[in-house]
Amino acid sequence: MAEHTLEMVAREREAMLELLQELVRIPSVGGSEAELLIQRRLAAQFADCGLDTDVWELPLADLVAEAEFPGVEVERTRALGVVGKLPGRGGGPSLMFNAHVDVVPPGDRGAWTRYDPFAATIADGRLFGRGACDMKGGLVAAIWAVRALHEAGAPLDGDVLLASVVGEEDGGLGTYGLLRRGWRADACLIPEPTGLDLVPATAGALTFRLRVRGRATHASRRTEGESALEHFWPVWQALRTLESERNADVDPLLRRWPVAYALSIGTIRCGDWASSVPDLLVAEGRLGVALGESPAHARAQFETAVAEASRNDAWLARHPVEVEWWGGQFASARLPDDSDLVERVRAAHLRADGRAICEPAVWGAPYGSDLPLLTGLAGIPTLHYGPGDAGLAHGPHESVPLAEVELAARTLALLALDWTRAR
Repeated sequence: MAEHTLEMVAREREAMLELLQELVRIPSVGGSEAELLIQRRLAAQFADCGLDTDVWELPLADLVAEAEFPGVEVERTRALGVVGKLPGRGGGPSLMFNAHVDVVPPGDRGAWTRYDPFAATIADGRLFGRGACDMKGGLVAAIWAVRALHEAGAPLDGDVLLASVVGEEDGGLGTYGLLRRGWRADACLIPEPTGLDLVPATAGALTFRLRVRGRATHASRRTEGESALEHFWPVWQALRTLESERNADVDPLLRRWPVAYALSIGTIRCGDWASSVPDLLVAEGRLGVALGESPAHARAQFETAVAEASRNDAWLARHPVEVEWWGGQFASARLPDDSDLVERVRAAHLRADGRAICEPAVWGAPYGSDLPLLTGLAGIPTLHYGPGDAGLAHGPHESVPLAEVELAARTLALLALDWTRAR
């Protein structure tokens, strides 16, 4: 049955790549109308693959009001959840493939010097475009794995679930919503771009906003004012020191990264007139949460560093920098030690590869994802494994190797055959 299933993947390779091109051409930026459009398209695709498909409107107001809601950074008036189920015969454990469809904006179009971000151009064995790597390549691999299982008539004991979620890039709305809908599995694989390595742990990431207040005056009399921009400098220096301190002792799974728990400023808005001393600076960024650290502890360290920087500045001592936590609030999480999911995915990968040139590496990711919601909130052992290099995600040269998409589809199909067997 395994060989027959793999033949089904190979036989429809061109159709798989056509679907990937189609999905990348849908500009499903978080919060856009296209985020709804791609979910409707995938609901039809799931049904076409023979899956029992659940499509529902996420109750946004109710979810956002819940204490455990992980945060959101873009405005949405509507959002859809989509889950397909390939039913098993009963008696075996279930497996979920969970993939997000939302993508980040393309940024400066001029930086896309080779291909348009939504043209889904295929060249040099890769598909280029926003979302190709993060993570529509992995999504399509999961779809084709489940499709092959259905068309091969694979005798599954446990159910295989295929979840298409929104809002992963800005907090985890879609996965949080499907958990609140009642969907569960005995294990989950997220086909995030790992270069087909095995990633059983992720650091967390907390979005923050700083307000530095100054006193405006005419620029020709700048010494009579207080520049919010200049008073931000000691705060920035304090945050760089804090980042170094927080990365002095890193979990072995994340030691491959120069900075495992990054503290980064992403946006700065300051002033409203060129000839005025600016009286307000607003900076937004993200704070990395260490593996095993609580978000509350990370926030407390950050707030202490900002407060200390304020006390050491004569102006800020009287006008302390304000800290606000908003947007995505990703906890860190790791696969439970007693799970054998890493070994099972490794075995499926080596069997699917055939060449077995080298085994996939095991490491932790320095970014937030839906893994903590599935593992931490719902107790579902979860692992990242998927095609593409995350270093290309969110950038102007985003792409995914087509050979990795196909190999991932083969691996996920074999994993499902193995995992769902009655034990």
